[in-house]
Amino acid sequence: MIHKKPLWYWALTRCRGLQALLLILIVLTIFFRVFPLEMQKRIVNDAIRFRKIDALYLYCALYLGAVVLAGIFKYAINVIQGYIGQRILYELRTGLYRHIVRLPIPFYRRTAPGMVISSVTGELASVGDFLGGAIAVPAVNVLTLLTFGVYMFTLNPLLAVLSVAIYPFEILLIPMLQKRFNRLNSERVTTTRKLSNVVGEAISGIQEIHANAGYALEARKVDRLAKTLLDLRHRMNLYRYGIKFTNNFFQSLGPFLLFLIGGYLSITGRFSLGALVAFLSAYEKLYDPWKELMEFYQGYQDARVAYRRIQEAFDVEPEFPLKPSDRAPVALQGAVTVQDLMFEVEDRVRLLDQVSLQVSPGERVALVGLSGSGKSTLAMVMAQLYRYTQGHVYVDQWELKDLTKIDVTPHLGFVSQYPFIFDGTLKENIVYGRQAALLNGNPLPGDETGEPPLEEILRTLEFVGLTEDVLRFGLNTVLDEAKEKALGERIVRLRQQFRDQWSDALQDAVEFFDAKTFLDYSSVAVNIIFGYPVDGGRPCEILPLRPRFRRFLKEVELEEPLVRLGLDVVNRTVPLLRDLRDDPFFFRQSPIALEEMDTFQEIYEHYGAAPLERLPPSVQEVLLGLALRVVPGKHKMVVVPRELKEAILKSRSLFQQYCLQRDPNAFVYYSDTAYLGARTLLENILFGRLKEEDSWAWARITEAVVDLLKRENLFHTVLEIGLDFPVGSKGDRLSGGQKQKVGIARAFLKHPRILIMDEATASLDMASQNRIQQFLDGEIRGKITVISVAHRLETIRDYDKIAVMKSGRIVEIGRYDELVEKKGLFYELVHGHG
Repeated sequence: MIHKKPLWYWALTRCRGLQALLLILIVLTIFFRVFPLEMQKRIVNDAIRFRKIDALYLYCALYLGAVVLAGIFKYAINVIQGYIGQRILYELRTGLYRHIVRLPIPFYRRTAPGMVISSVTGELASVGDFLGGAIAVPAVNVLTLLTFGVYMFTLNPLLAVLSVAIYPFEILLIPMLQKRFNRLNSERVTTTRKLSNVVGEAISGIQEIHANAGYALEARKVDRLAKTLLDLRHRMNLYRYGIKFTNNFFQSLGPFLLFLIGGYLSITGRFSLGALVAFLSAYEKLYDPWKELMEFYQGYQDARVAYRRIQEAFDVEPEFPLKPSDRAPVALQGAVTVQDLMFEVEDRVRLLDQVSLQVSPGERVALVGLSGSGKSTLAMVMAQLYRYTQGHVYVDQWELKDLTKIDVTPHLGFVSQYPFIFDGTLKENIVYGRQAALLNGNPLPGDETGEPPLEEILRTLEFVGLTEDVLRFGLNTVLDEAKEKALGERIVRLRQQFRDQWSDALQDAVEFFDAKTFLDYSSVAVNIIFGYPVDGGRPCEILPLRPRFRRFLKEVELEEPLVRLGLDVVNRTVPLLRDLRDDPFFFRQSPIALEEMDTFQEIYEHYGAAPLERLPPSVQEVLLGLALRVVPGKHKMVVVPRELKEAILKSRSLFQQYCLQRDPNAFVYYSDTAYLGARTLLENILFGRLKEEDSWAWARITEAVVDLLKRENLFHTVLEIGLDFPVGSKGDRLSGGQKQKVGIARAFLKHPRILIMDEATASLDMASQNRIQQFLDGEIRGKITVISVAHRLETIRDYDKIAVMKSGRIVEIGRYDELVEKKGLFYELVHGHG
């Protein structure tokens, strides 16, 4: 584990074969870097001095060959070194992450998410970069220094000694500067983590920030940390560039001594010119390995600081082992016994105190109480999410804290009040527990893929009330090419049946596409082309940018009326909306978006009363784009003149002919006999658009569409498509109720022996809550143990036991009617809820 191993462990134990290959390449590279120096000496002293053309060609060819080979070997060293670094970084990152996700939940209560993210991503990268060259860099540079030093000594011992005499001063001075740099770098890492946490916290709490206009408050937090970073970075630069200055000064001092003494020896005939040239070249090449060694030293210090900080941050052991080491995983039946349970958090704050509870297999037990009574804490302890301090929790005959995660999790379903939804598809979230069990080596019997059969998933969706949501997701999906080929023809046949059966009954809910009718619930742009661009995008945004489209509008005399419509939109809406910027509701009835208000207000003020011929071309283009996005049925503030609608209708066929002659593949045109590839399934079935997005319209459409889908055996197919709906980061494309249903479905699909629900239906409407309660009362009653933290007491009337909690203790226990008759705390809770 990363938090137990020293930094050099990774460099010395990983990729040993590649490390050995690197050492071989390093030796070859050094040889071919020294060889050209000898050729330089011979070219001057032998070939040039004695005018030997053949020798000149030979030495030059050998020189060039050595340079090329040295470059090739150096390239290979860099590539291999980089791969080793990335390979070790991969192992470090994945190993650290495996450790992090197993750390106790209390660790995350006191640890900033930004620090965790920063450690796994940015801080480990510098460690990996260093480890990639931890062996190769010092080896190649030390050997290079020694080789060039020996070669220089063979040329002239005195000059060689003088050349290296300055390096001890560097070795003494640079570590002193580096030590101060490291201290500042450690502070920088801490401050960066704090900054990451503040930014991450702001993103997570963006709704609260907007609700309180806390922009300046959040900016002040970042400003304070950013200023600290500025100061640290500035001081670090003072030392960093001080190290570079020291290094460069001593490197520049060397040639001064060589020119002074070497030149004197050459003039007096005690040192040949060729040897002096070779010596100067050798000394010059000493600088690169020395510089790289200094950078390696700095890199080592950076990596050491980052690695030590990461080790310190995550030097925490998981509370429960993952797998048993000396036995097979146990098979639990569902009995839970709690005896004298105590649970304390930091500073000896006691959340549970002497709690005892007996739950038999198949029983349903409710935990109730006021906020802070400890009911959720007890549920999380029984779910093995917290490790209790004293007392006992037995599952069957096993002590819970002695069981591993693989013993417990396959038999346990846990649903929190706010289930976490992972980025990915709806299906991936629903089967998460089954997938985890498979990867942990303890899947359900017969579960070879971790993915339940589609029928089982769909049945679970029905139990939790997600079927209609998934159907909506499926119907609003644009099919990929493979699915379109498989389903396209069947959907087109379904379309015709839908029109035959439902067109009259749904006229008030759906605007069907009709080539002879102006479409009030489609944009003006769509009305002109009666289709959409092949390359995607909204026609009202793409068309104004195409010169060919502008030429067409002029030819059919539509450009001027459309620009006039755009100006009319500005004159009608800007005076009404400019003082209503705080209420987005009114902007829904206008094609002018809230963020565009300043632009159109400026046009209104300068050109609102101007004739069209006085409008600059740039303004006309903006007004044209505005007119093309007008949807008359949606934008109630706008009136499209009847004459303009008729002119647009007349232009449709002309536009298609115009495009077929000049750019036949630019658009797809609506056709009731062809599948519309870039449109949703629902639009393809309806061959039209909903006039309203309200629930009443959707309910009527759903009833009609579901009936046809079932008749054509396509209902499950559409649901399967809906399961691939991307839910977004943290499920932000789902409502709170949908998230809870996903969490409940995730737990049901595990077929647990024990189901613990911590206010798991709090965000659901009564209908959805009753549906799930019926499932608990009927389908699985007596088959699994249910422990429910309840907030709506009417849902637990038939439970076998109700444990009433206060201040971390169970103060009453019994059935619903028994507890009401006692007229104790439960009686007060019932009447308080009533």
